[in-house]
Amino acid sequence: MALKPTIYKLSIALSNLDVNYYDQLDLTVAQHPSETLERMWVRVLAYCLNLPSDLAFTAGLSTPNEPDIAEFDLQGNMTHWIDVGEPSFERIKKSCRLAKTTSLYTFNRKSDTWWHQVSTSFNELGVNVNQFDWPKTQELASLTERTMTVSMTLTENTFYISGLAQDVDIAFIKLC
Repeated sequence: MALKPTIYKLSIALSNLDVNYYDQLDLTVAQHPSETLERMWVRVLAYCLNLPSDLAFTAGLSTPNEPDIAEFDLQGNMTHWIDVGEPSFERIKKSCRLAKTTSLYTFNRKSDTWWHQVSTSFNELGVNVNQFDWPKTQELASLTERTMTVSMTLTENTFYISGLAQDVDIAFIKLC
């Protein structure tokens, strides 16, 4: 019997001060059995970072040929491919053919090594690459509950998250 995903309910009061976007989000996020809480949180942060747009979580890890998050136009064409982790060059090259924009969000302790190996190739593709702070991502994951009501404020490449057992600020840097 296959393992089932763990479902998380998030109510997020989002304030993106950089683009003057404010919203109340009610997200249901499925954590794949092989997915870490850190990766799940980076998917949520990437989703929030790319609003306002018509984004959708995809099947993700269970469907290898899909991004983690996608945006489609009215004709059903993918306009934005968003991946989390350290994907291969071939996967990202393919995503650049399928979508107008490709964005990556990397987050773990091996991100620096991965980026050193692929940066030249990814720069040539014109991909947006951001890296979240690994210790802060771990801290955020440690505070996860199945149902959460949080407030997220985004400004100057930092999320300020309150409403958990303790407040967390998690920064990201633009690599490319």
